[in-house]
Amino acid sequence: MPLQELRYPTVTELQSAARALAAHRPATCTFRQVGVSRAGRPLQLLSVGHDPHAVLVVAGAHANEPTGGSTLLALAERVLRERELRTGASWHFLLCADPDGASLHSTPAPRTLFDYHLGFFRPAGPEQPEWSPSVLPPDRLPPETRALLRVIDELRPYLQVTLHGTDLGGSWVQLTKDVPGLAEPFAKSAAELNIPVETSASDAAGWSAAGPGVRVMPDPGPGAARPGVQDDARHSTWYHAHRYGGLTAVVEVPMWASDLVDDAVPHPAPAAALGELARRLREDARLVERILAGALPRLPGAEGPLLRAVRWALALVPGLAADWARGTPPDTTVAYVSSVEAFGRRLPLRAAAMLLRVLRETDDRAAPRLEELVAAWSGAFAERFGARWVPLENQVEHQARTVVTAARHARDRTT
Repeated sequence: MPLQELRYPTVTELQSAARALAAHRPATCTFRQVGVSRAGRPLQLLSVGHDPHAVLVVAGAHANEPTGGSTLLALAERVLRERELRTGASWHFLLCADPDGASLHSTPAPRTLFDYHLGFFRPAGPEQPEWSPSVLPPDRLPPETRALLRVIDELRPYLQVTLHGTDLGGSWVQLTKDVPGLAEPFAKSAAELNIPVETSASDAAGWSAAGPGVRVMPDPGPGAARPGVQDDARHSTWYHAHRYGGLTAVVEVPMWASDLVDDAVPHPAPAAALGELARRLREDARLVERILAGALPRLPGAEGPLLRAVRWALALVPGLAADWARGTPPDTTVAYVSSVEAFGRRLPLRAAAMLLRVLRETDDRAAPRLEELVAAWSGAFAERFGARWVPLENQVEHQARTVVTAARHARDRTT
């Protein structure tokens, strides 16, 4: 598909397609509402098959990761076509976990990273359906989170798969429990589709590896998984399936690929490199903070979701920078340092992009200067990492293959 023809489906289009599938196969499918968002948007579930052993697939948990919706539809159609996938398992598809967030992020046809960031939105942690339990007490969870937890309680899935992605990097899988047999077909699929495997994602530093690009999260327990980070995956909705003997797989695919994140060669000077990345992260964040502080007195009204997200992103910087400067994991590779660098470029860029949207809405005088900064940072990010577009059909195919493989192997481990 030529890049200029690319368009990710909207939530409304996902709902229409899912409703049509259910209407076409009423004996096999059901389509129902399982909750509402804070703004009153429906949370809807498409179910295929009736086996008590359930696979739950969640799309749209992060508004800025649009591939999951396309993958979810491709999976639903495949499960309907291939009867063997419904033998021993029913499949349940939560179309979009955060429809409010999806309404604020817009990348229908991103030709460049700059295009992608012009419509960027990723909510603050307390407003993210999967992450909110890691930063909020149970009585303050948003309705989207409560709906997702109810679905997990109802279905008791042996596997929950949540479809995620990254703007620039590689593909990788996070597991809350190991799934033996997944790593080899995952790597084979990525190679066939020319997608690099992110072998040492910075998010998973210190986690055990089940194979290249497949990481197993720590068991729930005391102590922070990453001392400098405010949230903790072990308290997310990902671990809720453990109550029923299940597990969660988080399947990440990139929109733009970089071979730097697949380089397993030991880094020659990791401590110095990470120290420099921590310094630059702080410096870039301070630049955005200064623009924000200067513009705030001119901004009317109460803070909305964009400004809350800007503040949340900037608040992550001190802890992350401290973690990076504190030391390096054993056997630090070029891939790991590259993953850290990508995150260090990504975080202030996202804050700047969301602040730009706020300033543009009010025609603030700082908007042109900030737009130049977002353009420069986007271009430098792409150039540094040799960004190459991954065709949408390859993003979807790799993510769907990984889900099907995980479902088969996770089913084996429970029988």
